[in-house]
Amino acid sequence: MGYTYPVKHPTGTLTTAQLHALLQNNKVIAKRVADLSKMKFIADWLLQGRFDATGGGIFYATGEPVFAADNPEAVSPLGEYPLVVLEDGTVVAAKTDKWGLDTMISDEKIARQGRVYVDRGILRVTNTVIRFIDQVAMAVIASRVSSTFNSAAWATAGAAVESLLTIQAERAALGLGLELDTIVLRPSQYAKVIGMLIDDKSLPRESGETAIKGNLPVDALGLTWATTPNFQGANPLLIDRDQLGGMADEKLGGPNYASAGDFGVEVKSIRDEDAEGYKVRARRVTVPVVTEPLAGVQLTGTGL
Repeated sequence: MGYTYPVKHPTGTLTTAQLHALLQNNKVIAKRVADLSKMKFIADWLLQGRFDATGGGIFYATGEPVFAADNPEAVSPLGEYPLVVLEDGTVVAAKTDKWGLDTMISDEKIARQGRVYVDRGILRVTNTVIRFIDQVAMAVIASRVSSTFNSAAWATAGAAVESLLTIQAERAALGLGLELDTIVLRPSQYAKVIGMLIDDKSLPRESGETAIKGNLPVDALGLTWATTPNFQGANPLLIDRDQLGGMADEKLGGPNYASAGDFGVEVKSIRDEDAEGYKVRARRVTVPVVTEPLAGVQLTGTGL
């Protein structure tokens, strides 16, 4: 007696010739990198400003006032409007760095292991670049956001909200137009917070799958909660993502470099006939900048 099992055949298999063609097309590789890389830059998410660092660096103003020095005045018909001179912040300079990494993919690996090996090689190089730049960006944020707020221990969701509303009100009273609404935690701290929110039934219904699927970020208690293994600061950060700062990228150009959409990594595949393989390169030329240090605060005393 024989049995027939419904076996699902693999889809998306590429021949050796097709893999060679892929590795010779940098635009296709760039799209592949963007599709494969589940690790996205938290640096781009936290530092939402986008600056052009043409020439190897950037000058930017920090601590720039949000409001004009004078109040508006009543203007009579056909009258002149009062003219106000806007104050500048402190001008600071930052230099870009070119962060990159190469790996070799041999003809033997392509022929024997196929698409899986090629995808894994591209992914590992790209993720390493992402991890390192995120580490640099988080270190810059932690060093520039030096103000602290001594919070009560976060034993319950209510205690956490009370502390967070207090510091939000203090920053709002400065009249800088800041809205601190995003919290960044170490993974171990994030795990404790999510557990507390679940126990206190403080997660909204639409975030109910957080504990099952680990969806990030999480919106709860009127705030956005996020974590990254590339942040290892002792204290959680409460920030305003719109005003904290940005990433200053420099496009160096160069033959055959390609990137996909807004994804910051540039890639390039270089055929080495002597070694009989491909050198696959990933790079990003950038510098993270914090333009408004008061758009963030370190929360001490949380007990996390």
